[in-house]
Amino acid sequence: MTISYPSPLHTEWSTLQQDHERHERCAVGIKIAAVAMTAGAALFGFPFELAAPLTVIVWVIEAMLRTVQGRLGQRLLKVETLIADGASEYAACQLHTEWQATRPGAVGLLLEYATSALKPTVAFPHALLLLLQAALAIAG
Repeated sequence: MTISYPSPLHTEWSTLQQDHERHERCAVGIKIAAVAMTAGAALFGFPFELAAPLTVIVWVIEAMLRTVQGRLGQRLLKVETLIADGASEYAACQLHTEWQATRPGAVGLLLEYATSALKPTVAFPHALLLLLQAALAIAG
């Protein structure tokens, strides 16, 4: 009886896929926290000058998380191609090596985070919460 073990590329794919999904769940948690924070700020009368920067910070945290998730997604696609092409097991486990080779400087990283923050799936609900906070501040 021969026992077959998954290839290193299959193991990497499985690990990356699980982590990619964990990032998705964390992002949903961040969105829920942002809504709860805005509701709490409105309920307890936090000034806009305090609530808005906190909302922006939460938005940036999600953008950073989504940027990392995007890197995982890029590697997932590469691993899928490697598997389909029958690549060697030595092609596995290169996520950080490949990213380090193309890592942008500080300005490039900030641009990556800003690009992530402006994607509709990230900007929602943060942008709307900021508008809501501004409307409540004006009305109050």
